[in-house]
Amino acid sequence: MATRGGPQRKGGRPTPGKGRAGGAKPTPKPTPKRKPAPAPAAPVPAPPSGPFRLGAIPGATPGKWIDIWKTRMPRNPLELVPLTVAEQHAAFARGDVDAAIVRLPIDRDGLNVIPLYEETTVVVCATDSALTAADELTAEDLLGEVRIVPGDDVLSFDVAGTAEPRFAAPATTGEAVEIVATGVAIVLVPMSLARLHHRKDVTFRPLAEAPASAVALAWPAEGATELVDTFVGIVRGRTSNSSR
Repeated sequence: MATRGGPQRKGGRPTPGKGRAGGAKPTPKPTPKRKPAPAPAAPVPAPPSGPFRLGAIPGATPGKWIDIWKTRMPRNPLELVPLTVAEQHAAFARGDVDAAIVRLPIDRDGLNVIPLYEETTVVVCATDSALTAADELTAEDLLGEVRIVPGDDVLSFDVAGTAEPRFAAPATTGEAVEIVATGVAIVLVPMSLARLHHRKDVTFRPLAEAPASAVALAWPAEGATELVDTFVGIVRGRTSNSSR
């Protein structure tokens, strides 16, 4: 039997009308706020193109630092500039080098200098010399020996009891070693120079209690470039990610 008021849904509730007056209106969704665009990163300036000019006195061994430079700075060539100890300071004044491995002492005016290492002083003598009987020599062992002091000598100290040669002193350590090979004299040098001028007919022995020879890295105190800062960092052991 039909119920008054027309058909009803199951449950007895009337079907709500669509768009019916007085019906609930949908809640509008809030407009999302736009995040401001991030500021563009500042461009990183490229390092100077180089080359980086590294001066080096005879006997210096910067090979490990140069290898690190080549790995870390492949687009910036390193140019090795040979220097004599006599001209090591003047090379900066002339602008020949950006930094240099130098032998101390050096005039530090206008330079930053950091010590690197000290070298043992050795006696270079002929292989058949009686001095080779000892593994280490003392000043007493050198009594009466003719000592050559070349024009480029870097030690500048006397050994009591040694004799001066009767011939003119050679200009260079290399020439002095040639004379030593004949057995007529000895020459005192830092160990690196003894190795640099090695010959089959000469050898060397450490000289006990002799002053050591110090080697350092120097660069201009003002106007140093980013390349100089990079090399100084390599020498000091900084990694590529280290801050200065």
